[in-house]
Order: sequence, then structure tokens, then C-alpha cells
Amino acid sequence: MTDTTPVISCKNVWKLFGADPKGYLNKMPQGHSFDQIRTDGYIAGVKDVSIEVGRGEMLVIMGLSGSGKSTLVRCFSRLHDITGGTISVEGQDIMSLSEKELIDLRRNKMGMVFQSFGLLPHRTVLENVAFPLEMRGQDRHTRRARALEVVKLVGLEGREDYFPRELSGGQQQRVGIARSLAIEPDIWFLDEPFSALDPLIRREMQDEFLRLQGLLGKTIVFITHDFDEALRLADRIAIMKDGAVEQCDTPDQIVLNPATEYVRKFTEEIDKARVVHAGVLADATQTGEGTPVDAGASIQDLARLLVQDTRISIPVAKDGAVIGAMSRSTALDILVGAD
Repeated sequence: MTDTTPVISCKNVWKLFGADPKGYLNKMPQGHSFDQIRTDGYIAGVKDVSIEVGRGEMLVIMGLSGSGKSTLVRCFSRLHDITGGTISVEGQDIMSLSEKELIDLRRNKMGMVFQSFGLLPHRTVLENVAFPLEMRGQDRHTRRARALEVVKLVGLEGREDYFPRELSGGQQQRVGIARSLAIEPDIWFLDEPFSALDPLIRREMQDEFLRLQGLLGKTIVFITHDFDEALRLADRIAIMKDGAVEQCDTPDQIVLNPATEYVRKFTEEIDKARVVHAGVLADATQTGEGTPVDAGASIQDLARLLVQDTRISIPVAKDGAVIGAMSRSTALDILVGAD
């Protein structure tokens, strides 16, 4: 995360599906559960959600099928009109926008990638990537130059004249990513973009995605049901159940301090040593002795040192400066999976 200023601010947002959702929400008893709402003939796609996304942050939203994660992201871009609450993008209430203003926001500020590639079969890679620029009305030379630039960025240089049918699944997904990047969006929405890929290509695409984020620093909302994928990509993770956000926090805090029993069960199979970093365990009131470890190192990375070391407290440094010390016994408990 590079800036805590929220790019997206979502406050007490509801999205109800049913005959008269606004009327029902206005008279609904406070604290009504998901099941009670369903008994009344409505579905709470999003249930009283308040969340913010900072500039340059990658927020990963996850949950089981039907948890509301895709519905929430569609509310962020107003592909769904919300039933209650407010959503602001760059400080502007998106529900107050006219149709033209909303189209301009999506065309100029937002990029979207979904699990179905949605490529135009009779257009080449270059033509597919340039398509949103064509819709924007850019001239042929300008859009070709930009399309060539992003095709190179996603590693498809040399395949500009291929048709989608001539590409692998991973390559098709790269075209989809390039197409969304062509408009240079400030905000990037990705809805399970790698779920249709086999594990090896999926891993390669995650690596490519991290490389792109390192270069571009976009504000990203990424949906997945794969916790390993979330751990690799996220600055913060929001876990949803029945339309509500159960917990939104850093990966370290999610696995160390689950806020609800559902989150605990959701994360109980995760190897905490792979997720928790030394910086999270650093006590700023302690200094420790000897050579410090890096704050960004995971407990798994430090396994050999922790087993062989004899210090009670080990200094932890960030950007060359000691920020505190971690308890070796606490780190060892995480390493061996002690409760």
C-alpha cells in the first residue's frame, strides 16, 4: 500500500434482491439475519458492508460461492445499483452520477477483468487490446501504439497478429489483462481472473500480475476463492459470508487473530509460518541482541535460524533500522503449529 487515502469508500452498503428492496430495507427490523431476510423473500447480496480501499492497495475479497464477493465489487463500479448506504470513488458518490458520468468514470478510471476472457474471436490480439480505445474514439494510430505498448508489457510481444483460438488459456488471459490496462485505469477490478487456468499457468499469471503491480502501482480489488492466491497477492484480505464482511485485515492478522469463528475455520488449514512475518511479531518496546532479522521475512524463511538460535528476543529491522524485537518462543510456536 502506498497511500492510506481511500480511493473507494463503502459505508453501510446493502444490495437486496427481491420485489421491493428499498421498501423492505426501510422497514426491516435492525439486526435481521441473512436467513431471516431470505425467509421474508429477499436475498442479501451485500449486507451492511463498510470498507475502504486505499490508493495503490491490493484488496483481495474472498469467500465461498454465494458469499457476496462478486456482488460487492459490482456495486463498487455501479454495475449493480445499491439498495442502501453510500459508495464513493475518488470522493464522488457514484449513485449521484448520471448515466453519461458513470460511463465516463468506467471508461477513464476503471479496468475490469473477469474469469471469462470475453475476447472477440474474429479480432487479433492487437485489435482486441485496442478495442476499448476504439470505443473511446481514439484515432487508429494512437490506439495501435498504446495496444503495442501493453501487449509488450504482458509478455505477448510477437503474437500481436494471432487470433484468440491460436492462443493458450494463459495467453488469452494476458490479452484480457492487456485490454483492461490499455485505458490506463486508476482502479482495477479482477473477478477470479485465473480460476479457469491450470495450476502451473495460474502460478505464472500470479507472478506476472505481481510484476505488473510492482511497475504500475494500481489500486486493485481482486476476487478469489483460493486462500493461497489471496496470501500471495493481498495487502489486505476481506473475508465474506452471507453478504457481510466477517473480517478485513492483513494476511498476518487474519491468520493470527481471526475475528470470528467462521474466519478461524476458514483459515485453520493455512500454514501460519508461511504467512506471518517477523515485523508483525516485533515488540517496539524491546531491542533484543545480536544481528537483526528482516521484518519482511516469514517465520518459515527464518526456520533454521529459530531452531539454532539461543536468543530469547531477536531484533527485527525494517529498511535497515531496528523496529523492535520478536520473542523466539512465540515464533517457534507458530513454526511448529502450537495453539
